[in-house]
Amino acid sequence: MRRRRADRRFLPTRRLRRRWERGGSGENPSPLAEGAVTVDTLDTAAPAGRSTTSSPGRALAVLATAQFLAVLTTSIVNVALPQIRGGLNLSATGLSWVVNAYVLVFGALLLLGGRLGDAYGLRRVFLSGTALFAAATLVAGLAPGAAVLIAARSVQGVGAALLAPTALALLLALYPAGPGRGRALGVWGSVSGAGGAAGVLLGGLLSGAYGWRAVFLVTVPAAVAVLAAGWLLLPADRPRGGRLDVAGALTSAAGLIAVTYSLSSLSSLPEGGGVSAWATLVAGAAMLAVFAAVQRRAAEPLVPPRLLRAGLVRAANVLMSLVGAVWIGLFFFLPLYQQRVLGYTPLEAGLTQLPLALSIIVSSWAAPRLDRRLPGRAVLAGGLAALTAGLAWLSRAPADGTFLADLLGPSLLIGAGLGVAFVRLTALSSTGVAPADSGVAGGLVNATRQIGGAVGLAVLTAVSGGSAYGAAFAAAAVIAALTTLLSLVL
Repeated sequence: MRRRRADRRFLPTRRLRRRWERGGSGENPSPLAEGAVTVDTLDTAAPAGRSTTSSPGRALAVLATAQFLAVLTTSIVNVALPQIRGGLNLSATGLSWVVNAYVLVFGALLLLGGRLGDAYGLRRVFLSGTALFAAATLVAGLAPGAAVLIAARSVQGVGAALLAPTALALLLALYPAGPGRGRALGVWGSVSGAGGAAGVLLGGLLSGAYGWRAVFLVTVPAAVAVLAAGWLLLPADRPRGGRLDVAGALTSAAGLIAVTYSLSSLSSLPEGGGVSAWATLVAGAAMLAVFAAVQRRAAEPLVPPRLLRAGLVRAANVLMSLVGAVWIGLFFFLPLYQQRVLGYTPLEAGLTQLPLALSIIVSSWAAPRLDRRLPGRAVLAGGLAALTAGLAWLSRAPADGTFLADLLGPSLLIGAGLGVAFVRLTALSSTGVAPADSGVAGGLVNATRQIGGAVGLAVLTAVSGGSAYGAAFAAAAVIAALTTLLSLVL
């Protein structure tokens, strides 16, 4: 009898396509790859004085807050950049590094952060990353000069790359397949999507009232609280152990940093950028090719081939990269359109992000509930269609547009689409993944979103010429429409 019960934990992988049609977001039991280890094999017994999974709701709040801080930090400095430039006498190049130092390191180290969690313990790596993130944020807020600020932003990126993938893996371990996982992923999707809008809002409020240092210092208490609560509430897990793929880690990080940096440079320089940016792009692509070759030969690769063969992981990451292109581009061009064309102040631009953020939160909450009643493919395609419609509507906003007539409707549609897409694709990116690979799976889906965002921003900037915002939104609508079509066939 015990053997039969154990066998029921493993669903045949040939049912994956059928589960996609039924809605494999976690509302129904997620299929596991044959031979995968279930969450029941994790060592969740915590030492005395630490909580276990008896309070998963509180643990979810901790993990969601950590993810929110990692996403928030990407956009919160954007509105404060003019103040930072004046306060620290930064050049245009130096100012770009205030943004790029975090984004580059964060995106490049996500795969490594996830694999470190699998090898050395998810909880341990999550807490280490949170502590590093909090300390670096404090240093950034107190930075006496440009060099210290840029260095602190780089260390922030390291901390975020450790905490983000391990937080998602811990969430999946805390919520085995079932309705609880669907609701948890709804919370995760809402904070992931709303973090960008919240960054613009908080950046405008804080920099206007207290100066640029406040955009860093305000997150320090929250990060410290996450660290303390995580220590008390998150269960211990059993490290998988094994050898770390050093060659894979180095080549992937170098390749991703080079590609992301070159694309950022190409999107910010006139007439397609300089020779050095193109050379860096080629070098980065070559390094990623070396990484792929290393993975085929490594005994314990950074990204195991079985991960890409599990469930719909490959398809989910392809779609997430396209959604990331739209997401990053939106939060780059929308505040510029509002301030440069409509004449909004930073505070007004931030406040008008509220409907967008609220729409993301509501749709993220609704997505798992829709999965219970509709096929999962239909839910995802419907969300992406709403995103496409909202971007197409926004592309028609005139130079003398108003918030109620030209921004509110598109914002609500875009938010609804982003919320559904983040929840569904995050769920699909973990479907069929063995718990031993959950950390690197979380790193992979975060990395594809970041790299997709860098590529998308470069493309949208080239299309718009840096100032034709309607063209940028129209191009984003085309990307979203392509993503919708692909979601129906992949």
